[in-house]
Amino acid sequence: MRPLIHYLLAFRPYSFGASATPVFLGAALATHFVTVSPAILLLTIASVLSVHGAGNLVNTYYDYMRGVDTSDRDCDRTLVDDKLTPNDVASLSSLSYSLGCLTFFAAASLSSAPIELIACLFFGGLSGSFIYTGGIGLKYTALGDLAAITLFGPTAVTYSFVLQTGRFSFTPLIFAIPLSLNTESVLHAKNIRRMDSDTRVGIVNLAIILGKPLSCVLYAVLLLSPYVGLFYLTLNYSVYFALPIVTIPVAFRLEKLLRVGNFDKFMSAMLNCVFGFLYVISVLGCKKNNLPLIQYL
Repeated sequence: MRPLIHYLLAFRPYSFGASATPVFLGAALATHFVTVSPAILLLTIASVLSVHGAGNLVNTYYDYMRGVDTSDRDCDRTLVDDKLTPNDVASLSSLSYSLGCLTFFAAASLSSAPIELIACLFFGGLSGSFIYTGGIGLKYTALGDLAAITLFGPTAVTYSFVLQTGRFSFTPLIFAIPLSLNTESVLHAKNIRRMDSDTRVGIVNLAIILGKPLSCVLYAVLLLSPYVGLFYLTLNYSVYFALPIVTIPVAFRLEKLLRVGNFDKFMSAMLNCVFGFLYVISVLGCKKNNLPLIQYL
């Protein structure tokens, strides 16, 4: 039996902010129309985090089995350092997916939303988390960025909003844009750091296609453009939207660190989490009439 900490760290819990904040954002938007159900919210978080954790394990498993993750690369150390076996990781991912499905059905039983709609959102997200590296392996064919920007934002926000309100709206997709861009910046920075080793093992992603100079420009756009949007919202809608802007010094520091080759991935993950939760608080704090596009919700 391996130490419990190895099993827990295999889920990469430091990355969970990327999927938790969209769930809270969907619920925050829902508070302007209905009384949010704490039980549904907890089950929604459990289902999304379970799928995210399972997706991380699938990523670890297939990167290792395909020879992408090796001891000399900057990668997850679960399998390359023999902390767990491939069978351990495969079993753990199956268990996590099963837990996600159980908590989804529990949330669906409490929600007034059409089961067909929320099932489409949930199982669409679950499938995406698997085929990112499993199956056709979107990560290896330049489609990983598209999958990530879709799952870590629009899908989770809409899923959470629909479970609470019982109805679909396109507006949560627009509110999810700052979170999606910020999360994609984290993944794009990782791809830039691993560009040389990824090329050697045959991976194709946006960073490799663009090359390092243009990829660094794209990283700056992904990281900093949400702040431009928040400045606009602060000036035209509510001062609450200034809350996430307090993190901009960290964003500028990360952009500089990436350019000089001294990137801090844990600082990046922390920024993603703090930025996301401050954005959720800003939506909660706004009066209903001060939210943009509120008439379409």
